[in-house]
Amino acid sequence: MLAFSGGLDTCFCAAWLKEKGYGVAAVTVDTGGFVAGELEKIKERALAAGAAEHVTLDGRDKVFSRFVAYLIKGNVLRGRVYPLSVSAERVVQAELVAAFARKAGAQAVAHGSTAAGNDQFRFDGVFQALCPDLQVLAPIRELGWTRAQETAYLKERGLEIPAKTAAYSVNAGLWGVTVGGKETHDPWAEVPESAYPEPTEKAVDPVSIAIGFERGLPVSLNGEAMGGVRLVEKLNALGRSYGLGRGIHLGDTVLGIKGRIAFEAPAPVLLIAAHRELEKLTLTRWQQFWKDHMAEFYGQLLHEGLPFEPAMRDIEAMMDSSQEAVTGDARLKLSPGHFEVTGVRSPNGLMESRAAYGETTSLWSAQDAAGFARIHALPMVLANARRGEE
Repeated sequence: MLAFSGGLDTCFCAAWLKEKGYGVAAVTVDTGGFVAGELEKIKERALAAGAAEHVTLDGRDKVFSRFVAYLIKGNVLRGRVYPLSVSAERVVQAELVAAFARKAGAQAVAHGSTAAGNDQFRFDGVFQALCPDLQVLAPIRELGWTRAQETAYLKERGLEIPAKTAAYSVNAGLWGVTVGGKETHDPWAEVPESAYPEPTEKAVDPVSIAIGFERGLPVSLNGEAMGGVRLVEKLNALGRSYGLGRGIHLGDTVLGIKGRIAFEAPAPVLLIAAHRELEKLTLTRWQQFWKDHMAEFYGQLLHEGLPFEPAMRDIEAMMDSSQEAVTGDARLKLSPGHFEVTGVRSPNGLMESRAAYGETTSLWSAQDAAGFARIHALPMVLANARRGEE
């Protein structure tokens, strides 16, 4: 049972495994990001590469409910920029492939990860947890071949791989697109527009949108109620039209080396910015402080392919509790290449109307404020006086 994306690596795996005597069933898990007709083309590619059969499984709702929901609640951005576009999707892909393999009575599961990347740990970890009795095959990891060698191998067998596919590894899903290869391997090199799956069509006129949240999760766009998957898809399309959500992430891989990718994730960037601003209105500072700490660790565990670590369930419970009051609306203004959160409102807001910051208040007296200021500065004053004595 081969986890099949339709890219260079998994096409190579299908052909290689067939030549080694395996009967290959290719499984594509739809975690979003496919354009019309693409899944049918992937099926054709799988059969042409040597798979005996191909199936497509829909994992979009599971990606959202299992992980994206908590990435939003936690405002998770790895390296403060990257919304973990691939991690959650790989875990769900591996889970559905493992379940399908068990149901079909497969003897082995396979994936197209290399020995140098993070995906191998996500697939291997899930396979070991959910189908430990099945053999795990990873031909590219075992062979250590380059993309050029894989391309030549397939060409010799009559399967042409588009030049762009051979040059870049592109992963498109519900939570964004990532691009690796060529310029991403040089931390000084700029990633060209041509590396992305499709160019952005920058809209000209600014537009304001409103995202409604209930208990930390987005539930409406411009007043129209909709499920999480549809809302993310609509925000991705809208944000892409304004050239939003692109960036570069350079950080630490599971193996301890540095890695660099380009990404395009309009919906995650917009949703996390909106959600964070709504939290500022509805949460206490210590709720925000501890939730942010736990959420960063949560993102690290997910990034490193440890979705069944019990600590993740504990952190999810904490995040769920923290979101009880995070209900309301966030308004955003989108312009070509730029956006900002222009306002938030909530029935649970903590901005007290009787106290206008920097102006007046009826919650305390001038004497109260003077006394608090004196006590507030006391540790600093005492420490400063001691340094003067020394």
